[in-house]
Amino acid sequence: MAQDMEQLYAERLKRYTTAMRNGKPDKVPIRPFVAEFTARYAGYTCQEVVQDYEKAFAAARKCAADFDWDAVVGNMVYGWAGLTQAIGIKYYAVPGIDIGADVGFQYREPSEEEAFMKADEYDALIEDPTGYLFNVWLPRVSTDVRPLGARTSFRNNLSFLKGGIAMMKYFGAFGTQAALLRKESGTVHAICGMLKAPLDILADKLRGYIGLCMDLQERRDKVVAACEALMPHLYHLALGSADPSKQVPISMWMHRGCVPFVSPEQFDNIYWPTVKPMIEELWKHGNQVLLYAEGRWGAHLKAFAGLPAGSVIYHCDQDDIFEVHRVLHEKFAISGGIPNYLLGVGTPEEVRACVKKVLDGVARGGGYIMDASAIVQNDAKVENMRALTEATREYGGY
Repeated sequence: MAQDMEQLYAERLKRYTTAMRNGKPDKVPIRPFVAEFTARYAGYTCQEVVQDYEKAFAAARKCAADFDWDAVVGNMVYGWAGLTQAIGIKYYAVPGIDIGADVGFQYREPSEEEAFMKADEYDALIEDPTGYLFNVWLPRVSTDVRPLGARTSFRNNLSFLKGGIAMMKYFGAFGTQAALLRKESGTVHAICGMLKAPLDILADKLRGYIGLCMDLQERRDKVVAACEALMPHLYHLALGSADPSKQVPISMWMHRGCVPFVSPEQFDNIYWPTVKPMIEELWKHGNQVLLYAEGRWGAHLKAFAGLPAGSVIYHCDQDDIFEVHRVLHEKFAISGGIPNYLLGVGTPEEVRACVKKVLDGVARGGGYIMDASAIVQNDAKVENMRALTEATREYGGY
């Protein structure tokens, strides 16, 4: 049995990596980014898989085994509450505590006045990003961490101990999870490492979207300088967390750098110039990047096409996947394109028809990985995920 699983794992790894490198494997690999769907399938609430990551890991393994997928993420449920609650992170709404027990986690966007970084603090961030985040930003996003110079407390001191233990425990468990996926179902761990765009860091965690929009008009030079100051830190995080074997890609979750969140001019002159060099440098080290393009990025396809061939895999969410294929497929592999709404409200027959249409249109030359358009949450029907899987196996052979 162990030998059979090892052979299955080898076959799936070859299938997955061949497709990601824009080649033609034996059949289309299936790599769904399933998050809260795993909880629904395994009989857990969202609260259970957020509070107890071992349940989240078990749910991911159950789905991988039962659905016969080629690759999954060890835990796609974003955020473990044990980690965020260890230091009292304010910007997450936790299932079962801040919101309903069976509602996926929510991100709390601060108002412009309550942004975690103030408009006049760019110089401090630019001069010392690590120092600023540790001394200024962290006390603002935590209920327990005290600001620099303030009177300390037992809760303050304990929060660092709890937070450090929680991080080591959680992130250290992913190695075991990857080994269990390989041993129990011959499933490949789909990604390793993380890259983020500097402008997304400013919008997501520092200034908030409204604050960033104001800054782009009122202090554009500071925004550019801050993005440039963040680049080496984000690059080294990506490189240091990448797959040592260089087989699976570094993930890049792309949020607010596209039209209409920013203008085409701001994308061309701020967002992309502070992302492209990092991707190119990672590729020089043999690391692919998965561009997980959440939302609509069709206005920027020509910019992506300027990257070195093979350096990225482009994940299609709300763009026209056939147009994405037309522009990018000569150089890059593509994933996604099965609408999440269809998985939630459609019928299995409709899902099968959509899968066949996508496979016929973009997969025949290879270089395609089957996935939903966006991360699959607990509104997706089990029978529709089965239909996606079965139709891919039926129509996705080469």
